[in-house]
Amino acid sequence: MSQAGNLVLVVDDEPQMRKFIRASLESHGYKISEAATVKSALAQVASGKPDLILLDLGLPDGDGIELTRQLREWSEVPIIVISARGREADKVEALDAGARDYLTKPFGVNELLARMRVALRHAQAVTAASAQPIFEAGELRVDFVRREVQRAGVTLHLTPMEYKLLSLLVRHAGQALTHRKILSELWGPGHTTQTHYVRVQMAELRKKIEADPARPKLLITEPGVGYRLRDSI
Repeated sequence: MSQAGNLVLVVDDEPQMRKFIRASLESHGYKISEAATVKSALAQVASGKPDLILLDLGLPDGDGIELTRQLREWSEVPIIVISARGREADKVEALDAGARDYLTKPFGVNELLARMRVALRHAQAVTAASAQPIFEAGELRVDFVRREVQRAGVTLHLTPMEYKLLSLLVRHAGQALTHRKILSELWGPGHTTQTHYVRVQMAELRKKIEADPARPKLLITEPGVGYRLRDSI
């Protein structure tokens, strides 16, 4: 199965590496866009919606692993890390952050193409309808590129955990999330019985994004299950 014609974003601050990848992939029918910084990569993912990202970890204005974490707050675009960092710890950290695969420089073109085909096939099987850079429902507006949350045009100041919780709910907007799912995603698999963690954070989040926290219209409790973020009001 060929994925020729798909748009690949190459994020690397080395012009020669970008030139090499562009020549290699365009000869196989892929379309290529390029970014040399975290800022440029974020803007291109938001506007260009690439089908795949090839990502170097060492960028002049930030780290590729942190970029991966930020993208995973609102996008499921497959990411293959291409880096000179060959330590197992770096690979584990990148994969845990949400990268689909990891190639250590230098690498062969055929291996890269094979990894890309696998990543694209996997992505085609995944539905990510809620993966948008901006989410709006009622008075709530979440801009994931700017990491900004507003209610009725007023910017809200969320704690890091409140922001992670809201991001998780937005990614699954309209879907009921169990306490176990939320705890596993935010606190780790070892905390799946600590349901009070979720209740406390949800109460604080409601105070900030609901007009009337006692009668929430967005953050809905699913009795005995968990919580749901309405995708429309």
